Amino acid sequence: MTPAARVQAAIELLDAIIASARDGGPAADTLIARYFKERRYAGSRDRRAVRDHVYDAVRRVAERPESGRAAMVGLARERGDLAALFDGSVHGPVPIAPGEAGAGAGIVPGWLQPLLAEPVEQEALLGRAPVDLRVNRLKADPAKVAPLFPEAEALARLPDALRLPEGFPVEQSDAWKQGLVEVQDAGSQLISLACAAQPGMTIIDLCAGAGGKTLALAAAMAGRGTLIAADTIRSRLARLDPRAERAGATFIETLLLDQGHEAGALASLADRADVVLVDAPCSGTGTWRRNPEARWRLTPARLDRLVMEQARILDFAAPLLAPGGALIYATCALTDREGRDQVRAFMERHDGWQVEAIDPGMGRAHGGGLLLTPGHDGTDGFFFARLRRAP
Repeated sequence: MTPAARVQAAIELLDAIIASARDGGPAADTLIARYFKERRYAGSRDRRAVRDHVYDAVRRVAERPESGRAAMVGLARERGDLAALFDGSVHGPVPIAPGEAGAGAGIVPGWLQPLLAEPVEQEALLGRAPVDLRVNRLKADPAKVAPLFPEAEALARLPDALRLPEGFPVEQSDAWKQGLVEVQDAGSQLISLACAAQPGMTIIDLCAGAGGKTLALAAAMAGRGTLIAADTIRSRLARLDPRAERAGATFIETLLLDQGHEAGALASLADRADVVLVDAPCSGTGTWRRNPEARWRLTPARLDRLVMEQARILDFAAPLLAPGGALIYATCALTDREGRDQVRAFMERHDGWQVEAIDPGMGRAHGGGLLLTPGHDGTDGFFFARLRRAP
């Protein structure tokens, strides 16, 4: 591909990403993979260059642009090297017209900006995310694993964590293949620690997804006790089984729930759990470093629906706790509606609960819980709180 053809390919991909964001379709990385699967003539340098163009344009624009060309023209207005590639060549984009407007730059959509928690450093929300590993205590210990990754650095707050440079190919390593390590953001590891899991406990990961935090809980439990991973999305939950087998965490039980009818399916677990983790569906504002196009998917109406769903999940999670049990509420979101306000509303709806302090060394105190942000903590953005049922 010529340099100009790479720019045109980025424009085409941006058009697909914009349409997918509007219609609730696949994520950008999926669309990029599909695009090049159909264009095998593109070499590795071509794919890398096009991907860089796409994500440079996506990271620059807060509001969903009108078109892929508008997004790329906006980027080219700031970069002369790109502007020169709008040359009208056979496979390249037509030249930029003198008055042609490109998409404006920004970090946070205007409507969302006043909803973010006050300590959020917005510039850091679109930085490049490192690769964090969690050493799997079911199979290894950090002292033995660290020499296998000489490029890694230890993280002070997390004894089982190693941090690698962005883009490090972990899944090609023998340590990953043998289940000695899992890829897991440091923020997710801190939330798992906040659960204070112990061997012999009964723990329910109520929105388990593919089970990253479930596996961390399994390691903390040393493979002993009852650990249930529940979710309403079959495809996500199915990804846990091979991960659990690789990690040696085969005692995990999975439970597929029917959305809207979860309470009935969970009735037999009422008053039994020592810990329930609710890593609730959320806006994903804390994961923009990894998924910058998520800004283009979020709307006020979608946020309203998410807030209602979070409250609903908390309400059917609460009866699962045994007296004295702990409900850990977490979101990878940085809006107060999804964090601080949810905790306040839960406490108003439910008697016999108290907000329990979490080690302040794990994050900044905020709204009854802790806040993690990319700028302050070097993690994905999270809010999490621990709510204790009265004995």
